[in-house]
Amino acid sequence: MSQTHGFDRRSFLRNAGLTALVGAVGSRTSLASAAGAAFDAPAADGKYDFDTVYNRFGTNSVKFDQQIRAFGKDSIQVGMGIADMDFRAAPSITKALMDRMQHENWGYLDTGAYYKEVATAVVAWNKKRYGLTIDPESMVFATGVHPGLIAALETFSPPGSKVLLITPTYNGFYGDLTNTRTIAEESMMKVVNGKYSIDFEDFERRISPDTRTFILCNPQNPTGNCWSAEDLTRLGEICLKHGVVVLADEIHCDYVTKGVKYTPFASLPNKAIVDNSLTFKAASKSFGLAAQKCAWFFSTNKVMLERVKKNHRADINTLGIVSNMGAVSGGEDWLNQCVDYIDGTHDMAVDYINKNIPTIKAVKPQGTYLAWLDCTALAEKIGAKQQAAAASAKKAFGAPDVTPETILERWFVTNAKVHMNAGHTYGKGGENHMRMNLATSRKLVQLALDNIAKATSTARTSML
Repeated sequence: MSQTHGFDRRSFLRNAGLTALVGAVGSRTSLASAAGAAFDAPAADGKYDFDTVYNRFGTNSVKFDQQIRAFGKDSIQVGMGIADMDFRAAPSITKALMDRMQHENWGYLDTGAYYKEVATAVVAWNKKRYGLTIDPESMVFATGVHPGLIAALETFSPPGSKVLLITPTYNGFYGDLTNTRTIAEESMMKVVNGKYSIDFEDFERRISPDTRTFILCNPQNPTGNCWSAEDLTRLGEICLKHGVVVLADEIHCDYVTKGVKYTPFASLPNKAIVDNSLTFKAASKSFGLAAQKCAWFFSTNKVMLERVKKNHRADINTLGIVSNMGAVSGGEDWLNQCVDYIDGTHDMAVDYINKNIPTIKAVKPQGTYLAWLDCTALAEKIGAKQQAAAASAKKAFGAPDVTPETILERWFVTNAKVHMNAGHTYGKGGENHMRMNLATSRKLVQLALDNIAKATSTARTSML
């Protein structure tokens, strides 16, 4: 097993084949050259390079630099938290941006013309890949999925009403509920041997007269479920019966593991069910464009869509829409190879964990580039519950309670120099879990796993 705690980040990145930003560890001096390098074509065999470590330290990355600011200098070797990717952008994106930057004027953009062009490309993308027919006139562009969801919640869910969630689920939804002054109604999934399924009886039981909307996550973040047509139809029938509008967040849809099918909610054959829904999508997860702030939503129900549009305003920047156009018009081959690469990384990580880290359990997800780790045995071994209680007793007035998952998050940083997301933020069922982002070079995944294996093998109860 690798000995990595004496890790030299600069040396590792050089030896791993880093071709850009090596000189920028802890600085921002090589960003321009990195952008140019990302414009490279694939190799002669048509393969893109996802294995070379692409350094993000020193770029004000949330995934890396923000964690160093939170936990201290040299605290992080591998950032595996926030859900964005560490790969070079698809060349079609960089080319689109470089072409637009040749025109050095940044005045008002005729968004209508751009929207029509991108909408046409997005419609073609969904038809080709998923057989989903979208009326381009029904597409509404948004600054992100969150602003779209917030507009829908403000339309259908009055302040104080309940929003149904299947948990564990994406923690960002809770921020949307806070923003709209609505209340989470959580239906926790059933778990058998690490595999999650919907508890339909509990789901329906939790619907009350003041439950107006249900936020569906498909594929499910963080568990990785790709819901079947049967699952989605049953959910849709329940919601239609009780007058609950389905808000389908399908932002992770392009990342599906081998042998698994993603079914768009809007593709269900029951028209009444589909008419009771809006779908929210973006290229941001697929192509690493979260910071570019461009997304879209659509519905077959024109009345509902018009109501939501009255509560929605998009402020999309020029480069955001240009980069998204570059992605959906020319990035499919890059994405297909990226999906295959991450599928192999899932296999590698799950196999390694189950063979070498007995205090952590992992099951390969059906979709997303996220791994959902059951750390129950490790939490017990380090006394996370007791540490959390002791820390909460000493916390400053008004500060949030410290949870066992917070202790786990700190433990991984302190002992393995790996940052992951604490499971309690994903709602009911997130206890003693961590979310690991695998959208990075396998060299960094291997480093993280080796670090974690070594740390867990010597773990003992101790106060942080």
